[in-house]
Amino acid sequence: MTTVVVVKKAGQIAIAADTLVTFGDTRLAHRFEDNTKIFKVETDDGPSYIGMAGTVAHFPVLRKAMGSMPREILKLASKDEVFDTFTKLHPYLKDNFFLQTKEEDSDPYESSQFSVVIANASGIYGLYSYREVFEFKEFWGIGSGRSFALGAMHAAYPKAKTAREVAEAGIAAGCEFDRNSELPCDIFTVKTKEPK
Repeated sequence: MTTVVVVKKAGQIAIAADTLVTFGDTRLAHRFEDNTKIFKVETDDGPSYIGMAGTVAHFPVLRKAMGSMPREILKLASKDEVFDTFTKLHPYLKDNFFLQTKEEDSDPYESSQFSVVIANASGIYGLYSYREVFEFKEFWGIGSGRSFALGAMHAAYPKAKTAREVAEAGIAAGCEFDRNSELPCDIFTVKTKEPK
């Protein structure tokens, strides 16, 4: 699993992730492989950073699929745009990357089988397996270390001067207490878009 966080504070957006990959009981640390859990996509509205939690197979698939999407449909600057983009992406993942959509017989919709956080100048977003989208006002986390990260960010948020500081606190807590998360971390920041 993992710890991935997004934070919005003081005109800054931050996204951060640990760099440990696990396969059952086997740990593949950053020392042995460049385990990047965040990737960047260019959109007409500027860069977006995508962080993922879930099976390791999702990382190259989502990076490749989003990187090949035409820019006119790759839109991530609002909740509705994130929903529309991932709804269009879902059949592409099934047809071209053989996404297995079945979880439970009682599922209301086909599952995309991953959790994603998105950070860009317009805000911070979370997307879950049935393509439910959330826009967070302050911070959020995904992965097995999210509970530790959320607690640390909750404590750090009022005192921190920047989103980066809050994200660093979240990742540090996730890596300290979650056995499936480990430093070093990757962290990226962007300035928030000025309201019109």
